Amino acid sequence: GAGFGRLSDLYAGYEQVVLLDYSRSQLAHARQRLGDERFVYVAADIYRLPLATNAVDTTVMVRVLHHLVDVPLAFGHIQRATRTNGVFVLEFANKRHLKNIARWLVGRGVNPFERAPYAFAELHYDFHPAWVRETLEASGLAVERRLSVSLLRSGWLKRHVPARTLAAMDGALQRVTAPCTPAPSVFVRSRVDKPGDASVVARARLFRCPTCGHEPLDPAAGGLHCGGCGAHWPIEDGIYLFK
Repeated sequence: GAGFGRLSDLYAGYEQVVLLDYSRSQLAHARQRLGDERFVYVAADIYRLPLATNAVDTTVMVRVLHHLVDVPLAFGHIQRATRTNGVFVLEFANKRHLKNIARWLVGRGVNPFERAPYAFAELHYDFHPAWVRETLEASGLAVERRLSVSLLRSGWLKRHVPARTLAAMDGALQRVTAPCTPAPSVFVRSRVDKPGDASVVARARLFRCPTCGHEPLDPAAGGLHCGGCGAHWPIEDGIYLFK
């Protein structure tokens, strides 16, 4: 869910950053803004993730999970593509936050304590923190730390408290409140728990075929060639197209 590269400033410590999104137009905007020196732009589907096994040190997914129907499949691909002992940083929409609990107690809204994801609109889901933890760990992603974020998300507070003060207050509460996750947004840091080599694959072996799973892909005129099924995956305007 890299979009136009909205979080790119946070990746300064990495030599190479793969910005992956389903939207080609968003990636084109990111490339125009960020250039090609450190960034690789990939248009792809999370359910058919074209990154090779152990391709990356760290994977980040922010403001994406609430659009996913098959979360275990997505987590499985992330676990495969991230190296052994690598890091997965996830943000998700929390169904068991204080406002939802209050609504339920007065007879409005759904039960926030039910484990199953709740679809509040088409392709929009809220998740129970325990369900997310269980699904991560079942996918070989061992949860190490959580933050409960945006606890002070309120129109009244935004109108009456300076933004910097509000951000500082929220930051001070994130770790303290994490065990009970009362905020509408939760960040989770997980470690990839799987056997094998912890090294990252070379840049030339970054991709695998999303159709048949063959890896690595071979350079070909105007793109990449799959030696398994014969598929050709083009590179257009600096963007790898796997859709």
